[in-house]
Amino acid sequence: MSIPKIAGIICTYNRDYFLGGAIDSLLAQDCQDIELVVVDNGSSDRTSEVVEKRLSDPRLKYVYEPVVGLSVARNTGAAKSQAPILAYLDDDAVASPQWLRLLLEAYTTNEKLGVAGGKVTLIWPNGQTPPKWMSDSLAGGLGAFDLGDQPLLIEQPNLTPRGVNYSLRRAFLEQVGGFDPNLGRIGKRLLSNEELYMTELALNNGWQVAYLPDALVEHNVSPERINPNWFLQRGWWQGVSEHYREEIAGRTGLRQITRGSERLVRGLYKATKYINNPSLRFDNLVYAYGQIGYLSEAVKGMVSKEKPE
Repeated sequence: MSIPKIAGIICTYNRDYFLGGAIDSLLAQDCQDIELVVVDNGSSDRTSEVVEKRLSDPRLKYVYEPVVGLSVARNTGAAKSQAPILAYLDDDAVASPQWLRLLLEAYTTNEKLGVAGGKVTLIWPNGQTPPKWMSDSLAGGLGAFDLGDQPLLIEQPNLTPRGVNYSLRRAFLEQVGGFDPNLGRIGKRLLSNEELYMTELALNNGWQVAYLPDALVEHNVSPERINPNWFLQRGWWQGVSEHYREEIAGRTGLRQITRGSERLVRGLYKATKYINNPSLRFDNLVYAYGQIGYLSEAVKGMVSKEKPE
């Protein structure tokens, strides 16, 4: 039996109400010779039932991973698949029919390509529109990703493709030892930065990173996320994640206090500057709040290092 050319992988945690649509979008791909893996990351809802209804399709495999954590689940998905190209779709997203085919074509024609992702648009619940306090940057926190209508190579890690629409070459993933379990969402802890860190590793190791706009994915916006408090919480965890990423890269210490303090002041200053602009004001408040999370972790790290063993 031949090895599939590309794997579509969904890592899911208690998202049964969106999961069926995500799986169905992969089953409807116009790409041939694919394998599909759903990694149930310790769900307690109807996730297994949703998958079982579709297991009659031989391309689909169900895997249960009890250790909660998105990076853990992604590594499990890679281990339980065979294809040389791994494409990750969020459990609350819907992939366009050409998604896997366009990703596969990009990797096939460019042997240096290590990471690729496409445009992500948002599906708002019940016809709702973005609130006035939501900027384009905050919409990115919901998964929105748009670098234009032309393919391009990404050279700055902060422009990395979103995890909702994210793919890697298996050879690259194995080279760097998989996704770091200290980054990426763990249950209700909104840790992130795993894609940014992987893109940084790819560029440092001579791989290329691509944006492919036509490899489109739509991302459902959960109603509970259209709330200022959710964004403040996410901003805090973004700061915590940034500290972890720097810790992994060996960039901790007093420099973090300086960086975090400067960014905190900058965010508060801009929030005041744009006091009459609801979206820019709130955007900068979220940014500043994130720096408090960053600084709190930096201080904890310094204190723990100073404690005698």
